Amino acid sequence: MAPQARIYKPSRTAMQSGKAKTKAWILEFEPSAAKRPDPLMGWSGSSDTAGQVQLGFETLEEAEAYARRMGIDYAVAAPQAPALKLRAYADNFRYDRVR
Repeated sequence: MAPQARIYKPSRTAMQSGKAKTKAWILEFEPSAAKRPDPLMGWSGSSDTAGQVQLGFETLEEAEAYARRMGIDYAVAAPQAPALKLRAYADNFRYDRVR
């Protein structure tokens, strides 16, 4: 059985206002084994080491070519375009502004 993978473009974190680390495409393997709690510490863990691997590519075509070359079944998650909210600075001082 060939490993399953997901190719996606990461989104910004809630703490980011810029576009750092959002231009690369990531190939990430789907977990093949369920996580289970460690009896001593209670941390969740798995014997699946492929779940720790994330490969970065500059373009979607490079990521797809790598997956095909290595015989990896993959699914592409297309990125969503951000909805722009265009505002003027003067709108902050309008008389009829809703607070």
